[in-house]
Amino acid sequence: MKLSKLLIGLSLGLGFFAAATAQTTMRISISTAQNSHQGVAIDTFAKEVEKRTAGRYKVQTFYNGALGGERESIEAVQLGTQELAFSSSGPIPNFVPETKILDVPFLFRDKAHARAVLDGPIGQDLLTKFDAKGFKALAWAENGFRHMTNSKRDVKTPEDLKGLKMRTMENPVHIAAYKGFGIITTPMAFPEVFTALQQGTVDGQENPLSVIISAKFDQVQKHLTLTGHVYSPCIFVMNKASFDKLSTADKQAFLEAAKEGTKANRARVDEDDTKGVADLRAKGMTVIDNVDKTRFVAALAPVNAEFEKQFGKVALDKIRNYK
Repeated sequence: MKLSKLLIGLSLGLGFFAAATAQTTMRISISTAQNSHQGVAIDTFAKEVEKRTAGRYKVQTFYNGALGGERESIEAVQLGTQELAFSSSGPIPNFVPETKILDVPFLFRDKAHARAVLDGPIGQDLLTKFDAKGFKALAWAENGFRHMTNSKRDVKTPEDLKGLKMRTMENPVHIAAYKGFGIITTPMAFPEVFTALQQGTVDGQENPLSVIISAKFDQVQKHLTLTGHVYSPCIFVMNKASFDKLSTADKQAFLEAAKEGTKANRARVDEDDTKGVADLRAKGMTVIDNVDKTRFVAALAPVNAEFEKQFGKVALDKIRNYK
């Protein structure tokens, strides 16, 4: 009798121990390399989740589109076949249309302005729009200001863009804007871009310096123009049902981990922006860094008039004038 009680006690004790140490594994993915501003974001996030939940949650990290392009990853998170993703804002409007406004060209003055908008009431309100679509948006992070590259010619004026075949993100606002420049737009998932540039399927692409560097586009593109035409956020998204299952303390842990990921991500973007031009010049790219942005803004006047109709001048000015 005593032995059976002892065995029962042991098994109960082991059961409690197993429950206390049970680990739930989740996955998060990016389309870029691990050694990138996005890689830093998810690596920091994964480390912080594990630390803040005392190892009860482990986040596996996947890079270089190993689980699919951004759009596929966001879709997987919405469906619940993948728990988490970190994506640029490129495909997001296809799922949460309210976020489209952030992609309007020349909307933000600089990174400080963009970060203030995203971290303030406007950005935080946009995060709540994800809930109804099957996501929990944990935090805005950063891709950076986008610049043009191509293999054909130096781009010094908007006219130089006419007729260039450019890969664009699968984003309706970007596509409308680039058509306004006379660009032949080719929407394409990021993992396909390097090969498309290499084979000449497209002449060029546009991305922040952090992406241009980490994707090694200098190997297949000769000309870079610092147009800074669109500010591109990134975002941590989680499947809403997966988030809702977490305890209150664990929900907070995931949200705080995303904030830490954002800090590391933005610091890396700053570093890449500081060193990037010299780095790419050293690798043989010609860099046009003194463009007259007013000419690019003027070239988009008809498209911007359409955006004002679509989003409302008041909403756009609220972002433009945010302090």
